[in-house]
Amino acid sequence: MQISIVVPLFNEEESLPELMAWIDRVMKEHSFSHEVIMVDDGSKDTSWRVIENLSATYPALRGIKLGRNYGKSAALNVGFGEAQGDVVITMDADLQDSPDEVPELYRMIVEDGYDLVSGWKQKRYDPISKTLPTKLYNWAARSMSGINNLHDFNCGLKSYKNEVVKSIEIYGEMHRYIPILAKKAGYDKIGEKIVHHQARKYGTTKFGLERFLYGLLDLLSVSFMTRFAKRPMHLFGGLGALCFLIGFLITVYLTIAKFAFNVYRMTDRPLFYIGLVAIIVGVQLFLSGFLAELVSRSSADRNNYLIAKYVNRNPSQPSPKGRA
Repeated sequence: MQISIVVPLFNEEESLPELMAWIDRVMKEHSFSHEVIMVDDGSKDTSWRVIENLSATYPALRGIKLGRNYGKSAALNVGFGEAQGDVVITMDADLQDSPDEVPELYRMIVEDGYDLVSGWKQKRYDPISKTLPTKLYNWAARSMSGINNLHDFNCGLKSYKNEVVKSIEIYGEMHRYIPILAKKAGYDKIGEKIVHHQARKYGTTKFGLERFLYGLLDLLSVSFMTRFAKRPMHLFGGLGALCFLIGFLITVYLTIAKFAFNVYRMTDRPLFYIGLVAIIVGVQLFLSGFLAELVSRSSADRNNYLIAKYVNRNPSQPSPKGRA
């Protein structure tokens, strides 16, 4: 199979028929062997019923319904676990991502040899309250990740080699940082394609202003995980050793001054308390690094999601990233 299209969705009942018809038209025009995996992330509307009805018309459509709303990262993670195509393409269900971009995204993976190609919505149909924070977020992501050629880390329209999506693990809100996770896994041939961004046709956005705060926190988290997940002692232990050394040197200085000149009591000097705090903080940081080293990435059920239903699932395909 050439292409797997993974579509995470939440309350998108109105857009799904039009999206599926659009995808089907593009796939037929280019004679792609394909599957479309729609992952319903606990929708409260009739999205799942629409998927079931569409599956009767489109044999390539496969559906997965999560037991509750876990978030976009969870939906993508489950979809990645099911994808069988040589190239995996993700897009949002709100019709703001154009399926007409799929052939070129596929070509860039297969012919140009990219591991991952991320879309760039150069011209956006969003209010400035969304576009300005997005620009700041992308600047911060480029600065911290070293992936300087990407302008839009969070674009939902991306293409991947199948082995890339099988090699990364996304949870929480880490879908924004898939290029960073892919680079960490050794897939560093990352490209970008300018894609057409369309105004939302149905419904309203599912993300509020709080996503920018969460995005910043997740950026700090993924930066730490990519650098120190396997060696947290290098960070905490190094900082702890530095603090302890500073506190120790202050204590040595005050001790020498006390016994050599005997002109003051050590506890009368504010420097004494600074040194004492530095020693205590240093010991705590060192112990934190040691404990983090022991528990580093040891959560066995972090990506265990309740999957309520399937449509057209291949019975021979295991689902390592979810549970039915």
